Amino acid sequence: MHEARRYEKTENNAVKCSLCNHRCAILEGRSGICGIRHNENGTLYALTYGKISAEAVDPIEKKPLFHYLPGTLSYSLGSIGCNFHCQHCQNWHISRTPLEEARLQTLMPETGIERAVSRRCASISWTYNEPTIWHEYALDMGTIARNKGLGTIYVTNGYITEEGLRELAPMLGAFRVDIKAFTDDFYKKVCGARLQPVLDSAVLARELGMHVETVTLVIPGLNDSKEEMESLIRWVIDHLGPATPMHFSAFHPDYKMTDRGSTPLATLEKIYTLAKELGLRFPYLGNVYNHPYENTFCPACGTTLIERQGFSSTFPALDGQQCGNCGERIEIVRHVT
Repeated sequence: MHEARRYEKTENNAVKCSLCNHRCAILEGRSGICGIRHNENGTLYALTYGKISAEAVDPIEKKPLFHYLPGTLSYSLGSIGCNFHCQHCQNWHISRTPLEEARLQTLMPETGIERAVSRRCASISWTYNEPTIWHEYALDMGTIARNKGLGTIYVTNGYITEEGLRELAPMLGAFRVDIKAFTDDFYKKVCGARLQPVLDSAVLARELGMHVETVTLVIPGLNDSKEEMESLIRWVIDHLGPATPMHFSAFHPDYKMTDRGSTPLATLEKIYTLAKELGLRFPYLGNVYNHPYENTFCPACGTTLIERQGFSSTFPALDGQQCGNCGERIEIVRHVT
Protein backbone atom coordinates (compact mmCIF):
# COMPACT_ATOMS: atom_id res chain seq x y z
CA MET A 1 0.00 0.00 0.00
CA HIS A 2 1.12 3.55 -0.74
CA GLU A 3 1.02 6.08 2.08
CA ALA A 4 -1.15 9.07 1.33
CA ARG A 5 -0.12 12.71 1.37
CA ARG A 6 -2.09 15.62 2.78
CA TYR A 7 -3.25 14.22 6.10
CA GLU A 8 -2.43 14.53 9.79
CA LYS A 9 -2.66 12.09 12.64
CA THR A 10 -5.04 12.79 15.51
CA GLU A 11 -6.03 11.01 18.71
CA ASN A 12 -6.73 7.30 19.02
CA ASN A 13 -5.13 6.43 15.68
CA ALA A 14 -7.62 8.59 13.78
CA VAL A 15 -6.47 10.82 10.91
CA LYS A 16 -7.70 14.04 9.27
CA CYS A 17 -7.47 14.11 5.48
CA SER A 18 -6.93 17.52 3.87
CA LEU A 19 -6.96 16.54 0.21
CA CYS A 20 -10.55 17.37 -0.66
CA ASN A 21 -12.98 19.76 0.94
CA HIS A 22 -14.85 17.08 2.83
CA ARG A 23 -11.77 17.06 5.08
CA CYS A 24 -12.76 13.65 6.39
CA ALA A 25 -11.95 12.63 9.95
CA ILE A 26 -11.21 8.93 9.42
CA LEU A 27 -11.23 6.46 12.30
CA GLU A 28 -8.84 3.52 12.41
CA GLY A 29 -9.91 0.81 10.00
CA ARG A 30 -12.22 3.13 8.07
CA SER A 31 -12.07 4.97 4.75
CA GLY A 32 -13.01 8.50 3.74
CA ILE A 33 -16.08 9.45 1.71
CA CYS A 34 -14.13 8.63 -1.46
CA GLY A 35 -13.86 5.00 -0.37
CA ILE A 36 -10.21 4.56 -1.34
CA ARG A 37 -8.22 6.58 1.23
CA HIS A 38 -8.01 4.18 4.13
CA ASN A 39 -6.76 4.51 7.73
CA GLU A 40 -4.71 1.50 8.78
CA ASN A 41 -3.27 1.76 12.32
CA GLY A 42 -3.16 5.54 12.20
CA THR A 43 -1.56 5.79 8.75
CA LEU A 44 -3.60 6.94 5.77
CA TYR A 45 -3.08 4.89 2.61
CA ALA A 46 -4.01 5.63 -1.00
CA LEU A 47 -5.40 2.24 -1.98
CA THR A 48 -5.54 2.87 -5.74
CA TYR A 49 -2.01 4.15 -6.27
CA GLY A 50 -0.86 2.62 -9.57
CA LYS A 51 -4.21 0.87 -10.03
CA ILE A 52 -6.23 1.68 -13.15
CA SER A 53 -9.72 0.71 -14.28
CA ALA A 54 -9.60 2.42 -17.67
CA GLU A 55 -6.90 3.31 -20.18
CA ALA A 56 -7.47 4.94 -23.57
CA VAL A 57 -6.00 7.26 -26.16
CA ASP A 58 -8.65 9.96 -26.59
CA PRO A 59 -8.94 13.05 -28.73
CA ILE A 60 -8.46 15.90 -26.27
CA GLU A 61 -11.81 17.30 -27.42
CA LYS A 62 -13.47 14.38 -25.62
CA LYS A 63 -12.52 15.76 -22.17
CA PRO A 64 -13.91 18.24 -23.37
CA LEU A 65 -10.99 20.66 -23.77
CA PHE A 66 -11.23 22.98 -26.78
CA HIS A 67 -8.51 25.55 -26.03
CA TYR A 68 -5.72 23.33 -24.67
CA LEU A 69 -3.65 21.48 -27.27
CA PRO A 70 -6.59 21.25 -29.71
CA GLY A 71 -6.46 18.54 -32.33
CA THR A 72 -4.11 16.32 -30.30
CA LEU A 73 -4.40 12.99 -28.51
CA SER A 74 -4.45 12.60 -24.75
CA TYR A 75 -3.39 9.43 -22.91
CA SER A 76 -6.30 8.98 -20.52
CA LEU A 77 -6.42 7.04 -17.27
CA GLY A 78 -9.07 6.35 -14.67
CA SER A 79 -9.35 4.29 -11.50
CA ILE A 80 -12.28 3.88 -9.08
CA GLY A 81 -13.89 5.94 -6.33
CA CYS A 82 -15.21 9.46 -6.02
CA ASN A 83 -15.70 12.09 -3.35
CA PHE A 84 -19.10 13.05 -4.83
CA HIS A 85 -22.20 10.87 -4.88
CA CYS A 86 -23.95 12.39 -7.90
CA GLN A 87 -27.36 10.94 -8.63
CA HIS A 88 -26.81 11.43 -12.37
CA CYS A 89 -23.26 10.05 -12.56
CA GLN A 90 -22.49 8.83 -16.07
CA ASN A 91 -19.41 6.87 -14.99
CA TRP A 92 -21.05 5.25 -11.98
CA HIS A 93 -19.84 1.79 -12.98
CA ILE A 94 -16.29 2.80 -11.98
CA SER A 95 -16.84 5.72 -9.60
CA ARG A 96 -19.10 3.66 -7.35
CA THR A 97 -17.44 0.25 -7.67
CA PRO A 98 -16.18 -1.08 -4.31
CA LEU A 99 -12.47 -1.80 -4.22
CA GLU A 100 -12.99 -5.49 -3.50
CA GLU A 101 -15.17 -5.85 -6.63
CA ALA A 102 -13.08 -3.77 -9.00
CA ARG A 103 -11.03 -5.23 -11.82
CA LEU A 104 -7.91 -3.11 -11.66
CA GLN A 105 -4.63 -3.36 -13.50
CA THR A 106 -1.28 -2.13 -12.25
CA LEU A 107 0.36 0.73 -14.13
CA MET A 108 3.30 2.50 -12.54
CA PRO A 109 3.89 6.18 -13.41
CA GLU A 110 7.01 5.55 -15.51
CA THR A 111 5.23 2.92 -17.60
CA GLY A 112 2.29 5.23 -18.17
CA ILE A 113 4.61 7.92 -19.51
CA GLU A 114 6.27 5.42 -21.84
CA ARG A 115 2.88 4.39 -23.22
CA ALA A 116 1.79 8.01 -23.71
CA VAL A 117 4.94 8.84 -25.65
CA SER A 118 4.87 5.65 -27.73
CA ARG A 119 1.25 6.34 -28.71
CA ARG A 120 2.12 9.89 -29.79
CA CYS A 121 -0.03 11.61 -27.22
CA ALA A 122 0.59 15.29 -26.46
CA SER A 123 -0.79 15.04 -22.92
CA ILE A 124 -1.92 12.82 -20.06
CA SER A 125 -5.43 13.12 -18.60
CA TRP A 126 -6.58 11.78 -15.26
CA THR A 127 -10.27 11.32 -15.91
CA TYR A 128 -13.28 8.94 -15.92
CA ASN A 129 -13.45 9.06 -12.11
CA GLU A 130 -12.39 11.90 -9.81
CA PRO A 131 -8.60 12.44 -10.05
CA THR A 132 -8.36 14.39 -6.79
CA ILE A 133 -8.50 11.18 -4.78
CA TRP A 134 -5.71 9.75 -6.98
CA HIS A 135 -3.49 12.58 -5.82
CA GLU A 136 -0.21 10.80 -5.14
CA TYR A 137 -0.30 8.82 -8.38
CA ALA A 138 -1.18 11.80 -10.57
CA LEU A 139 1.44 13.94 -8.83
CA ASP A 140 4.20 11.40 -9.45
CA MET A 141 3.18 10.69 -13.04
CA GLY A 142 2.55 14.33 -13.87
CA THR A 143 5.95 15.42 -12.63
CA ILE A 144 7.59 12.94 -15.02
CA ALA A 145 5.21 13.95 -17.82
CA ARG A 146 6.09 17.62 -17.64
CA ASN A 147 9.79 16.78 -17.74
CA LYS A 148 9.06 14.87 -20.96
CA GLY A 149 7.22 17.84 -22.48
CA LEU A 150 3.72 16.39 -22.12
CA GLY A 151 0.65 18.36 -21.17
CA THR A 152 -1.18 17.36 -17.99
CA ILE A 153 -4.92 17.49 -17.41
CA TYR A 154 -7.34 17.05 -14.51
CA VAL A 155 -10.93 16.33 -15.51
CA THR A 156 -12.33 17.15 -12.10
CA ASN A 157 -15.30 18.09 -9.95
CA GLY A 158 -13.12 20.78 -8.41
CA TYR A 159 -13.49 19.70 -4.78
CA ILE A 160 -9.76 19.68 -4.11
CA THR A 161 -8.45 21.77 -1.21
CA GLU A 162 -6.15 24.74 -1.63
CA GLU A 163 -3.31 22.69 -0.11
CA GLY A 164 -3.84 19.86 -2.56
CA LEU A 165 -4.10 22.11 -5.60
CA ARG A 166 -1.02 24.11 -4.72
CA GLU A 167 0.94 20.86 -4.45
CA LEU A 168 -0.15 19.92 -7.98
CA ALA A 169 0.52 23.34 -9.48
CA PRO A 170 4.12 22.76 -10.65
CA MET A 171 3.01 19.82 -12.80
CA LEU A 172 -0.64 20.48 -13.73
CA GLY A 173 -1.31 22.31 -16.98
CA ALA A 174 -5.10 22.18 -17.42
CA PHE A 175 -7.97 22.15 -14.93
CA ARG A 176 -11.17 21.07 -16.71
CA VAL A 177 -13.70 21.59 -13.98
CA ASP A 178 -17.37 20.70 -13.69
CA ILE A 179 -19.54 23.44 -12.27
CA LYS A 180 -22.55 21.22 -11.90
CA ALA A 181 -24.99 23.98 -10.96
CA PHE A 182 -24.90 27.42 -9.41
CA THR A 183 -26.81 26.74 -6.21
CA ASP A 184 -25.64 25.17 -2.99
CA ASP A 185 -28.96 23.37 -2.74
CA PHE A 186 -28.22 21.41 -5.93
CA TYR A 187 -24.77 20.43 -4.71
CA LYS A 188 -26.08 19.27 -1.34
CA LYS A 189 -29.05 17.29 -2.66
CA VAL A 190 -27.62 15.87 -5.89
CA CYS A 191 -23.88 15.56 -5.22
CA GLY A 192 -23.43 15.45 -1.46
CA ALA A 193 -21.13 18.46 -1.52
CA ARG A 194 -21.05 22.29 -1.55
CA LEU A 195 -20.72 24.82 -4.35
CA GLN A 196 -18.26 27.35 -2.91
CA PRO A 197 -15.21 25.06 -2.69
CA VAL A 198 -15.61 24.28 -6.40
CA LEU A 199 -15.67 27.96 -7.28
CA ASP A 200 -12.68 28.62 -5.05
CA SER A 201 -10.61 25.89 -6.68
CA ALA A 202 -11.40 27.17 -10.18
CA VAL A 203 -10.23 30.66 -9.22
CA LEU A 204 -7.08 29.30 -7.57
CA ALA A 205 -6.28 27.09 -10.57
CA ARG A 206 -6.36 30.15 -12.80
CA GLU A 207 -4.22 32.14 -10.34
CA LEU A 208 -1.69 29.30 -10.30
CA GLY A 209 -1.34 29.51 -14.07
CA MET A 210 -3.43 26.51 -15.13
CA HIS A 211 -5.61 26.59 -18.21
CA VAL A 212 -9.24 26.44 -17.01
CA GLU A 213 -12.35 25.34 -18.88
CA THR A 214 -15.73 24.70 -17.27
CA VAL A 215 -18.46 22.18 -18.06
CA THR A 216 -22.07 22.35 -16.90
CA LEU A 217 -24.45 19.48 -17.59
CA VAL A 218 -27.79 21.22 -18.13
CA ILE A 219 -30.47 19.14 -16.38
CA PRO A 220 -34.13 19.94 -17.12
CA GLY A 221 -35.91 21.28 -14.07
CA LEU A 222 -32.84 21.29 -11.82
CA ASN A 223 -30.29 23.82 -13.06
CA ASP A 224 -31.57 25.06 -16.43
CA SER A 225 -33.36 28.29 -15.51
CA LYS A 226 -32.29 31.47 -17.28
CA GLU A 227 -31.65 33.12 -13.92
CA GLU A 228 -29.27 30.39 -12.73
CA MET A 229 -27.43 30.19 -16.04
CA GLU A 230 -27.03 33.96 -16.15
CA SER A 231 -25.62 34.01 -12.63
CA LEU A 232 -23.17 31.23 -13.49
CA ILE A 233 -21.99 32.88 -16.69
CA ARG A 234 -21.57 36.27 -15.00
CA TRP A 235 -19.56 34.63 -12.23
CA VAL A 236 -17.20 32.98 -14.71
CA ILE A 237 -16.71 36.23 -16.63
CA ASP A 238 -16.04 38.17 -13.43
CA HIS A 239 -13.81 35.62 -11.67
CA LEU A 240 -12.19 33.49 -14.38
CA GLY A 241 -12.31 35.95 -17.26
CA PRO A 242 -14.46 36.37 -20.39
CA ALA A 243 -12.06 34.21 -22.45
CA THR A 244 -12.74 31.13 -20.30
CA PRO A 245 -14.28 28.40 -22.47
CA MET A 246 -17.61 27.28 -21.00
CA HIS A 247 -19.23 24.05 -22.18
CA PHE A 248 -22.98 23.59 -21.73
CA SER A 249 -23.78 19.91 -22.26
CA ALA A 250 -26.97 17.98 -22.83
CA PHE A 251 -28.15 15.68 -20.04
CA HIS A 252 -29.43 12.18 -20.65
CA PRO A 253 -31.09 10.02 -17.96
CA ASP A 254 -28.64 7.76 -16.15
CA TYR A 255 -27.84 6.01 -12.86
CA LYS A 256 -30.31 7.22 -10.20
CA MET A 257 -31.71 10.14 -12.22
CA THR A 258 -34.11 8.66 -14.74
CA ASP A 259 -37.10 10.78 -13.73
CA ARG A 260 -36.61 13.42 -16.43
CA GLY A 261 -35.87 13.55 -20.12
CA SER A 262 -32.86 14.73 -22.08
CA THR A 263 -32.06 18.42 -22.42
CA PRO A 264 -33.91 20.05 -25.35
CA LEU A 265 -31.54 21.46 -27.94
CA ALA A 266 -33.47 24.74 -27.84
CA THR A 267 -32.57 25.14 -24.15
CA LEU A 268 -28.87 24.77 -24.89
CA GLU A 269 -29.04 27.18 -27.82
CA LYS A 270 -30.70 29.82 -25.62
CA ILE A 271 -27.93 29.43 -23.03
CA TYR A 272 -25.29 29.80 -25.76
CA THR A 273 -26.94 32.99 -27.03
CA LEU A 274 -27.22 34.33 -23.48
CA ALA A 275 -23.53 33.68 -22.86
CA LYS A 276 -22.56 35.57 -26.00
CA GLU A 277 -24.82 38.47 -25.05
CA LEU A 278 -23.23 38.65 -21.59
CA GLY A 279 -19.76 38.93 -23.12
CA LEU A 280 -18.36 35.39 -22.90
CA ARG A 281 -15.94 34.94 -25.77
CA PHE A 282 -16.06 31.17 -26.13
CA PRO A 283 -19.27 29.34 -25.16
CA TYR A 284 -19.76 25.82 -26.49
CA LEU A 285 -22.46 23.17 -26.58
CA GLY A 286 -21.74 19.55 -25.71
CA ASN A 287 -23.38 16.14 -26.17
CA VAL A 288 -25.00 17.43 -29.35
CA TYR A 289 -24.31 15.89 -32.75
CA ASN A 290 -22.50 17.93 -35.38
CA HIS A 291 -23.77 21.31 -34.15
CA PRO A 292 -22.12 24.55 -35.28
CA TYR A 293 -21.91 25.75 -31.67
CA GLU A 294 -19.19 23.15 -31.10
CA ASN A 295 -16.94 25.22 -33.36
CA THR A 296 -14.62 28.02 -32.31
CA PHE A 297 -15.45 31.40 -33.83
CA CYS A 298 -13.38 34.56 -33.74
CA PRO A 299 -15.04 36.82 -31.14
CA ALA A 300 -14.17 39.88 -33.25
CA CYS A 301 -15.11 38.99 -36.83
CA GLY A 302 -17.02 35.69 -36.51
CA THR A 303 -14.67 33.66 -38.71
CA THR A 304 -14.67 29.91 -38.04
CA LEU A 305 -11.26 29.22 -36.50
CA ILE A 306 -11.66 25.57 -35.45
CA GLU A 307 -14.28 23.32 -36.97
CA ARG A 308 -15.27 20.20 -35.02
CA GLN A 309 -17.08 17.10 -36.19
CA GLY A 310 -17.46 14.53 -33.44
CA PHE A 311 -14.09 14.60 -31.70
CA SER A 312 -12.03 15.60 -34.74
CA SER A 313 -10.85 19.16 -35.37
CA THR A 314 -9.68 21.11 -38.39
CA PHE A 315 -8.20 24.59 -38.35
CA PRO A 316 -9.49 26.60 -41.31
CA ALA A 317 -8.47 30.03 -40.03
CA LEU A 318 -6.46 29.76 -36.80
CA ASP A 319 -2.97 31.17 -37.29
CA GLY A 320 -1.04 30.21 -34.16
CA GLN A 321 -2.93 32.17 -31.50
CA GLN A 322 -4.49 34.65 -33.88
CA CYS A 323 -7.49 34.84 -36.17
CA GLY A 324 -6.18 34.37 -39.68
CA ASN A 325 -8.80 36.77 -40.98
CA CYS A 326 -8.66 39.83 -38.68
CA GLY A 327 -5.65 39.19 -36.43
CA GLU A 328 -7.65 39.02 -33.16
CA ARG A 329 -5.68 37.33 -30.38
CA ILE A 330 -7.28 34.01 -29.44
CA GLU A 331 -6.74 32.70 -25.92
CA ILE A 332 -5.63 29.15 -26.70
CA VAL A 333 -2.74 26.85 -25.71
CA ARG A 334 -1.15 25.31 -28.83
CA HIS A 335 2.06 24.00 -27.26
CA VAL A 336 3.22 22.91 -23.80
CA THR A 337 5.70 25.33 -22.26
